[in-house]
Amino acid sequence: MSAPLSSGQLVRLVAAREVSTRLRDKTFLVSSAVMLLIILGILVFQAVVNSGSDENRIGVVGDPGALGPALEAQGELLGRDVTVVGLDDDVAARTAVEDEDVDAAVLGATGGAPELLVRESDPTVEGLVSGAVGAVALQRVLTEAGVDPGGLPQLTVTALDESSAAAGQRTAVALVGVVLLYSLIVLFGQFVAQGVVEEKASRVVELLLATMRPWHLLAGKILGLGALGLAQIALIAVIGVGGALAFDVVDVPGDLIGTVGWVLFWFVLGYALFASLFAVAASLVSRQEDLGSVLTPATLVLFVGFVVAIQAAGDPDGTAAVVTSFVPGLSPMVMPVRQAAGDVAAWEVAVAVVLMLVAIALVVRLGGRVYSGALLRTSGKTKLKEALRAGRA
Repeated sequence: MSAPLSSGQLVRLVAAREVSTRLRDKTFLVSSAVMLLIILGILVFQAVVNSGSDENRIGVVGDPGALGPALEAQGELLGRDVTVVGLDDDVAARTAVEDEDVDAAVLGATGGAPELLVRESDPTVEGLVSGAVGAVALQRVLTEAGVDPGGLPQLTVTALDESSAAAGQRTAVALVGVVLLYSLIVLFGQFVAQGVVEEKASRVVELLLATMRPWHLLAGKILGLGALGLAQIALIAVIGVGGALAFDVVDVPGDLIGTVGWVLFWFVLGYALFASLFAVAASLVSRQEDLGSVLTPATLVLFVGFVVAIQAAGDPDGTAAVVTSFVPGLSPMVMPVRQAAGDVAAWEVAVAVVLMLVAIALVVRLGGRVYSGALLRTSGKTKLKEALRAGRA
């Protein structure tokens, strides 16, 4: 006779079964592909917007002379990449503008009063060219007057908040991460709940409990689907980070990777809590049609956390954001956004993590008792008190 399987082997066996079942599920595969396509679509769109909004081609009739460098310098001040294109004459300039080969063309740059030719009025381009023309004219006047332009005081720009741009990027990444986190916790929590009800309805659970204890079944389901969910969100994160760097969508790779890492960490804690709640709630019913009523309370808590997280992006130090970032069940949604958008002390994160771990331990402890007491009750709904009493017995 072969030796009986250990508890660890039984849990791994259930976990492997759950992973194998979901990998053959078309709904899971399609939803995964859709998420990846959405992320890639956002990255491509952002790359196209960025590449089209910060570049200007300015045509200059004749020899650009000092105007060419002045246009490029003015573009740097405005945060735009300016390319100066030489044009033969006014006719060529008009053709280039009409054909959209250049965004604008400067006529009469070599002398007299310059004229700017544009297809449609663009205040940014007009301001850029006006500033460059004015700088060249001023330099000419100063030179004729015997004054060295290089000896004049130069403007120095000092940014008091150099981290604002990086914080904005981190917040955007955190918000995208929270959307994925919310979606995947709901998706995989429902997978856990549906699996529990399917086994009760088909009486498969009676066969399973002949060879293992209820906690083996509960732990295997949560760990198996949790590993699959973590792998999915990690894959999305790798593709998202790689795409953001490849398309030059972000300027601070270190901050991006750190924010993604925190989102993955909070996914693990959030999934552990809500998957346990979903499994326990599902054990109280025997039909898929009844799942909605027992899952609604946990789903509402998760949704409230998602809404507060969106608001926390604009006010990370607000009372609602600060308080909810410590509340178990809400903190996996709110805390990563606060970490990205503001300055969160290390002790705040530590307290939120400890409270989540305590909540998970309590849910597993009490929920496991409910799960054990309700799992073999396959006729209708089971009251919570009855399940607790049966589980204690």
